[in-house]
Amino acid sequence: MLICGAGAAGLTLAIDLARRGVSFRLIEKLDDPFRGSRGKGIQPRTQEVFEDLGILDRIVAAGGLYPQQRAYHGDGSFTDSDVVEHQDPTPAEPYHLPLMVPQFLTEGVMRERLVELGHRPEFGCELAGFEQDADGVTARLVGKSGEESIRVRWLVGADGGRSFVRHALDIGFPGKTLGVRAVVADVTLTGLGRDVWHRFAEGDMTRQIGICPLAGTELFQIQGPIPLEGEVDLFAEGLTALVAERTSRDNIHIQSVSWASAFTMNARLADRYRLGRVFLVGDAAHTHPPTGGQGLNTSVQDAYNLGWKLAAVAAGAPDALLDSYEEERRPIAAAMLGLATTLLDALKRGEMRRGREVHQLDIGYPESLLALERPERSGGLLAGDRAPDAPLRGAGGQPIRLFSLFEGPQWTLLGYGVERVAIPPRPGLRIHAIGPRGDIIDDGGHFNDAYAVNSGDWVLVRPDGYVGAIVASSEITALETYLQAVGLGPGGLS
Repeated sequence: MLICGAGAAGLTLAIDLARRGVSFRLIEKLDDPFRGSRGKGIQPRTQEVFEDLGILDRIVAAGGLYPQQRAYHGDGSFTDSDVVEHQDPTPAEPYHLPLMVPQFLTEGVMRERLVELGHRPEFGCELAGFEQDADGVTARLVGKSGEESIRVRWLVGADGGRSFVRHALDIGFPGKTLGVRAVVADVTLTGLGRDVWHRFAEGDMTRQIGICPLAGTELFQIQGPIPLEGEVDLFAEGLTALVAERTSRDNIHIQSVSWASAFTMNARLADRYRLGRVFLVGDAAHTHPPTGGQGLNTSVQDAYNLGWKLAAVAAGAPDALLDSYEEERRPIAAAMLGLATTLLDALKRGEMRRGREVHQLDIGYPESLLALERPERSGGLLAGDRAPDAPLRGAGGQPIRLFSLFEGPQWTLLGYGVERVAIPPRPGLRIHAIGPRGDIIDDGGHFNDAYAVNSGDWVLVRPDGYVGAIVASSEITALETYLQAVGLGPGGLS
């Protein structure tokens, strides 16, 4: 397999494939890793993904929580408020606050994890062309040692909003420009403290500017709208002048610029995510305004959805499983584009506060062909929903979290008050019985609260942490058919 693009999406896919033992190459046309902070918000659902991939604690250590925002008024006074609505964690949702981690730090942690798994990106290696047929993809690469041709089973375009892969496939990328051009820059400066996110001229799209201390660094991120036309000085002197003009303060001085960009905001969605043996993930499939911190998170979750499906088909599962990638992820991106655009409109009015709508915990696939209920459920947790966490106890007496049972590349089958022998063991599937005579004990009733199942019910959790099926013991045959359809027949995958 060839993954084109070593940003957050490409790295997520590479980590997931590496831990599954799937062969791949990860290439990046840039000579060095991206060094900007464009995507700095890690939402609660992505924190759950990172926990499964074995990097959450390192991600948390690299960054921090969002500071309060300080809105300065024309008379020199200011008002402090929370950017993020505070919500306490619950047994079902252990992570409730977005993290601030500059993108270059997040991707650095991901590269470290990939090296631990025996792989690394190939920088300075560019995809120059490719052709596909019924059996695979022939790709032409140009790198530091010259040109080569390779043959792979699949190609994944994780190569950003200007995706070469998408253009080569002639996949439409409809949408619209949003009439906003902005500057974003990572700088060192003097004249402001690091305890708050400084915001000036909120609601005025000609003067508005935000200066945010970047957690885990000594840098600040400058953000602000700029005129749609004309050159912008992104060097220290020019940014110092821009800040002075917007803040009416002459004591804020930019010392150095680590990274800077001027960009026009767009909302676009690829017409399709798959063409034959080629797939699009991340910004190659959708581009959006940065409001709400949705982009990097949606990209990570694209790759997390695709990785286990590619691995399953590589091991012998039906190819039709890959069709579910676009079916599940494209509607999510469409909704995300709508949310980010709505939040941009709110930003124009000076409204910054964000709540549950950006956490991505409510994303699910209830309409997916991979969602099975027997009998059909009328409320509570549904097939296709995110599988909640729950604190439990192992039969040996030690506390254990449900998420720790899910962790890893396998499927997980949970039987509530069942006879474990009803489903034969097989490779790629962990089976746990929850109940007084099971290997897992629900002392606090948290599993029952979150899953609302009856004694004798089975809950099948996909490798990406979503509920695949909820069936009663009388419907074991339907569950067995489902398992075979995803490559988990009694003999398992070879």
